[in-house]
Amino acid sequence: MSSYIPVIGLEIHAELLTQSKVFCTCSAEFGGSPNSRCCPVCTGMPGTLPVINQKAVEYAVKAGMALGCDISKFSSFDRKNYFYPDLPKAYQISELYYPLCLEGKVAIDTPNGQKYIRINHIHLEEDAGKLVHDDFNGVSLADYNRCGIPLIEIVTEPDISSAEEAKAFVEKVSLLLQYAGVCDCKMEQGSLRCDVNISLMRPEDTQFGTRAEIKNLNSLKAITRAINYEIKRQSRLLDAGKRVIQETRRFNDNKGETTSMRSKENAHDYRYFPEPDILQVNLTDEMLDVIRGMLPELPQKRMERYTKQYGLPENDAQIIVNQKRVSDFYDAAVEAYPQPKSIANFVIVELLRRVNLGEVTMEALPFSAQEFAQLVQMADTEQVSKNDAKKILRKMIETGKDAKTIAEESGMLIANDTAKAEAVIAEILVKQADAVAQYQSGEKKVFGFLMGQCTKELRGVCTPAAMKEILEKKLSEATLVSGTSEAAADSEETVKETEVSCTPYVNEAAYRPERKDGILQISTDHLLSEFDFLGSSRSCGRRNYHSSLCA
Repeated sequence: MSSYIPVIGLEIHAELLTQSKVFCTCSAEFGGSPNSRCCPVCTGMPGTLPVINQKAVEYAVKAGMALGCDISKFSSFDRKNYFYPDLPKAYQISELYYPLCLEGKVAIDTPNGQKYIRINHIHLEEDAGKLVHDDFNGVSLADYNRCGIPLIEIVTEPDISSAEEAKAFVEKVSLLLQYAGVCDCKMEQGSLRCDVNISLMRPEDTQFGTRAEIKNLNSLKAITRAINYEIKRQSRLLDAGKRVIQETRRFNDNKGETTSMRSKENAHDYRYFPEPDILQVNLTDEMLDVIRGMLPELPQKRMERYTKQYGLPENDAQIIVNQKRVSDFYDAAVEAYPQPKSIANFVIVELLRRVNLGEVTMEALPFSAQEFAQLVQMADTEQVSKNDAKKILRKMIETGKDAKTIAEESGMLIANDTAKAEAVIAEILVKQADAVAQYQSGEKKVFGFLMGQCTKELRGVCTPAAMKEILEKKLSEATLVSGTSEAAADSEETVKETEVSCTPYVNEAAYRPERKDGILQISTDHLLSEFDFLGSSRSCGRRNYHSSLCA
């Protein structure tokens, strides 16, 4: 396969979090029984007139500001005419000639460093309905609940070079929109969808190749797989000397491949013309300043605050910032108990572990950030042990009770009764006299065993630190008494050393070789018969040969 340069541009569709639709008062909430949230206006019945939702315009401006766009003070709506079953009016109200946001850019992290992806424009439009395909009966059903929900379309420049960069860009845009509070970005519900435009060019080419558009990708995994497949497909066509056709394609998630939907060889004429029923949108500097003031702290600013002001490691700060709900929860907890490192550690290690295990979701926590902060404070001040704090968190998730109530009911609250602790530890040392003796003889590792025995008996009586201090003190006192008694015994008794006389063993019959010219000379007369080759060869196969030699 020849080497080609992928040229990728994205169109990201994000539904805005308004309570009502963009041109009528129907609910914009997700779900509901089919066609239960639509009216004559959003279904385009004759004689109806649309009215612009001002909150939708405000949210679109906030999205543009979060993505670094210039906000146009003048914008207008246009009719995009096409027939499709999910569009009952047979046209879509959109912005073509004068979009609301222009020329933005978003930074993403790549293996080669930071890269900026340019945004061509962001325009406000209405969403279409949804078709439900019944392959078994061979019919398609239309649900118009989604029809008319306010939608922004974010159109990038062709600055993306790989599936990984596309994924990183969608993740970053999703995070910024969530922080701006304009979209929940739940791709599984369709509130964030992506169209991918992709073409290939050779390194020596000066113009882009023919592009194909892949429609309605609703997961990060699908975006990555679709781009990688399309790069391979177009590469094989070009290597074989064939032409890439300009077309719209759909991605089959089960097969992991794209298939053709319709050709775009001839540019489709949507017959745009200005929307006659909706006035143009005019924004003043004062209005833009008010909207800008409503914009919350964005991820980059929070990262700087967490790392510089709070002193969190960059990796920990990134984990918290990557989810807006987690970051908001963390900020509220720090406000209640200003120990950011302790709070961060408990959020990352314990709370998010429970979330990842599926025990709870950040959207449905049964306790507040203030109650969570109380638990961390109790662990820090040793009102409960660290291990018990983990158990209390799980009980909080299961029951919704506060940390102090659970600690009292479960007997986990530590009273710090040092007098009782000293008495109990003294009893334990008497019972474990062997272990104490081992400790006194230098086996310091037995201290862990003794500490474990104390922990069992002193649950809720005192903190582990106080328990350790008392145990060390008791052991040192026991060692001092033992050492004094041994010294007294040594002074009373004198150990006398006795000399032991030894008689050397001498074998007069032992053979001693002669020495000639410094070399030991061994006589053959003294060789044992079992080493005689001739005798040994004659005796091969005879039983009890060695026994007869001994006899």
